[in-house]
Amino acid sequence: MSNGVSYAQSVEEVLKAFETDLDKGLSDAEVKARIAKYGKNELQEKEKPSFFTLLMRQFANFLVIILIIAAVVSLALGEWIDAVAILVIVILNAVVGVVQESKAEEALAALKKMSAPNAQVIRNGHQVSIPSAELVPGDIIMLEAGNYVPADMRLVETVNLKVEEASLTGESVPVEKEARALLVEDIPLGDRTNSAFMSTLISYGRGKGIVTGTGMNTEIGRIAEMLQSYEEEATPLQIKLDELAKWLGIICLVICGFIFVYGLVRFTTLSDIFSKGFMAYLIAEKATIVELFMSAVSLAIAAVPEGLPAVVTICLAIGMQRMIRRHALIRKLPAVETLGCATVICTDKTGTLTQNEMTVVQGWADGKLFHLSGQGYNPSGDFSLNGGALKAEADVSICALLYGGLLCSDAKLEQFNEDGAQGWRIVGDPTEGALVVAAAKAGLWREATEKAMPRVMEIPFDSDRKRMTTVHEWKNGAGKSPVFGDNNILAFVKGAPDIILNLSDTIVSGGEAVPLTEEMKKNILSANHDMATQALRVLAIACRSMPEVPQGQGFETVETGLTFVGLMAMIDPARPEAQAAVAVARKAGLRTVMVTGDHKDTAVAIAGKIGLLTPDGIVLTGEELDRMSDEELTSKIDRLNACCRVSPQHKTRIVDAFKAKGHVAAMTGDGVNDAPALKRANIGVAMGITGTDVSKQTADMVLTDDNFASIVSAIAEGRVIYSNIRKFVFYLISCNIGEILIIFLAMLFGMPMPLKPVQLLILNLVTDGAPALALGLEKGEPDLMDQPPRSTKEPVINGEMAFSAGVQAVVMTALVLGVFAIALGRYPGNSAYAETIAFTTLCMSELVRAFTARSQYHSVFSIGVFSNKSMNWATMGSAVLVLFIVYVPFLQPIFDTVSLGVNDWLLMIPFIFGNAIAAELTKIYLRHRMAKRKVVLAAN
Repeated sequence: MSNGVSYAQSVEEVLKAFETDLDKGLSDAEVKARIAKYGKNELQEKEKPSFFTLLMRQFANFLVIILIIAAVVSLALGEWIDAVAILVIVILNAVVGVVQESKAEEALAALKKMSAPNAQVIRNGHQVSIPSAELVPGDIIMLEAGNYVPADMRLVETVNLKVEEASLTGESVPVEKEARALLVEDIPLGDRTNSAFMSTLISYGRGKGIVTGTGMNTEIGRIAEMLQSYEEEATPLQIKLDELAKWLGIICLVICGFIFVYGLVRFTTLSDIFSKGFMAYLIAEKATIVELFMSAVSLAIAAVPEGLPAVVTICLAIGMQRMIRRHALIRKLPAVETLGCATVICTDKTGTLTQNEMTVVQGWADGKLFHLSGQGYNPSGDFSLNGGALKAEADVSICALLYGGLLCSDAKLEQFNEDGAQGWRIVGDPTEGALVVAAAKAGLWREATEKAMPRVMEIPFDSDRKRMTTVHEWKNGAGKSPVFGDNNILAFVKGAPDIILNLSDTIVSGGEAVPLTEEMKKNILSANHDMATQALRVLAIACRSMPEVPQGQGFETVETGLTFVGLMAMIDPARPEAQAAVAVARKAGLRTVMVTGDHKDTAVAIAGKIGLLTPDGIVLTGEELDRMSDEELTSKIDRLNACCRVSPQHKTRIVDAFKAKGHVAAMTGDGVNDAPALKRANIGVAMGITGTDVSKQTADMVLTDDNFASIVSAIAEGRVIYSNIRKFVFYLISCNIGEILIIFLAMLFGMPMPLKPVQLLILNLVTDGAPALALGLEKGEPDLMDQPPRSTKEPVINGEMAFSAGVQAVVMTALVLGVFAIALGRYPGNSAYAETIAFTTLCMSELVRAFTARSQYHSVFSIGVFSNKSMNWATMGSAVLVLFIVYVPFLQPIFDTVSLGVNDWLLMIPFIFGNAIAAELTKIYLRHRMAKRKVVLAAN
């Protein structure tokens, strides 16, 4: 018993396969047996990790392990403040990680909420209401408008049944269902018109069906299974920081051991050890050994930027707040950084590139092709003809067309003001809503129009007839009307153009009804063809004047001898800002690819309008994807412009193909069908307004305005944030390398130690704290979105940054050792002054250099020396802290400092600014190299 190909079987075959009766349904005994076999109609969750497991995951990080060791060593050395600070950072990161991982299962919970709570089912020959969880394959279900479909089913009866499947298939309008349709195997989900799927909404009509799939054996169940099968992947930044941490850890251990051993060798010889005895030597040289050990360990601690995880977290959090102002809500902090290296955006069409609001954009009446402007359901818009303004209300034929579209529909246009949001919305079918809005743009409103022409009879839409008819009483009197006739009763018919045309004998022309000639029919069909080739959905409107309301007569009488009025063409239009956003993305080296469940002609039309199509690009359908192997798809993926009629499995294959070619893929979407691809992509982006709870809970980022342009803004912000992270990592690493060289070379040259262990620790606090955080608050360099996306293989510190860091470290070492040597000569026999001068010079030099670290290439003068207010306050606060350590009497013994005089400061000033000058000179060299690279690239 399987639901795999029930859409390709007749009703009788399905009944036989599921061993059920259309009139009696299943018996209680059979239901019990099938529940035991298939389980309840619920989505199953995999076992969630325990809180302890989640917590332990947070400590499985090399840098975190190094930090914990550093905290323990600091505590052993009596540096409890530093130890506590490190442990607070580690615990804070762990708590944030646990909270984020705990939210991962919310997507599946949202899927379960979409299941229908109750279902109308035939059991034992009676129709009863039961919880949808108790449904089993073979149950007979009754469907009505407004209900959610409780399980996957093969329809056996349909009466004007329309199902809203946008959240599952991406179809922008409700799908008309036909139980009698017999389909071929392997057709896309959106084309299975004789089936209904769990969690979709019945928007019109009624029906009856056989349950063919329940629980995880439904289309939405397969999505749930896909969601649970994908593991979270580390972001490029996480990978690079882990690599950096491992190297730092190894370097720290090597440095710690080397300096300690070298110090012992320097201060003693093997003969001393053998002559005194090992234990006696340890006792005699205890002070020296402890000082060496403390210096080595302190330097190792200084080499690990323990502030790095905290600064990264804070920087990402602040970036997240900035993104909220750009209508992008980040659900997972690492996603902020991942956005910055995105190379391709796989975007849904409906509601993302388009407005998800069907809109009439063209019309044809009395030989005139006119256009309508405006956005979505807002009734503001203008009519135009041949590029010039058109007064629709003054044109008899266009007025008749708008009257027919408004009256022969059930949709209502209403204004809303909810939670501070204002706008217009449609209650009813989106296609009929487009006709109502078009009429409103000409000043025709339902309430006033229906008062003048109340509906007295209707013949509902039927998929066989492909039309709908409403009959109205003309209350403005029986006066003659060339268009509407002399009678008081008027019928409007709307439907497929070819059907309506065949039922018409006359046409509105010159303000009156005239015979419809073959030439006129050709012109109408030509206009219809032109509109259809633009992927517009076209409806025809006709009318008939009658002396009285038909009594006991069917559509055969009313829908004959019609007067053809005109055509209305509509589409779910592209967002006005989408084209500009795609262009900005392309300039930044970002590809935009449409991945939609809609039809190919509609997808191509929208893609062409917003500039997605390229000369060598290809457009694929889901059917074509099925015939391709993963290798074939990967080979063609770089030429893909759009993909249509796709299933959730297709979307994940597309994302995987991009990732296989080394792309960092962002996937946007709003439906349940998008959730697996959102999770599989490097970054999933959900729509906040039209998006389902499933897509929002699965995504890394939610757009609060459903605007594609906001994605590009978010990517720009992501680039800024990553650039800032690299800036403070570069700043911290160059500081730490300089500190290592200072201590090592001082030992190598036989100089006294220029920095005490406690000074190294406080120096780390001064440089790793506020200035590094201030670098994370930079607004971004002006040409950031003119650069191609960075490679995910590029390390956090690339070649040029490593070169700059090396220059900075060497210059810093030379300056500090130089001023230290001069101070030793100035204060012979009093190393405290020389140590204080070296410490102060190093601290102040790093604070001044922090301003130059704000850009890798641009001069600090071109970006504005004091334009980053956070940097101004950070350096000022850190400088005050250094002065406190140097001049406050009760702090001097703690940090081994002495008060410095004016002459000491005059000595230090050139050395304090030397490093910043070297940084600016390095930038000149790097800018020259960049200019040469651009010339070479342009030549190639």
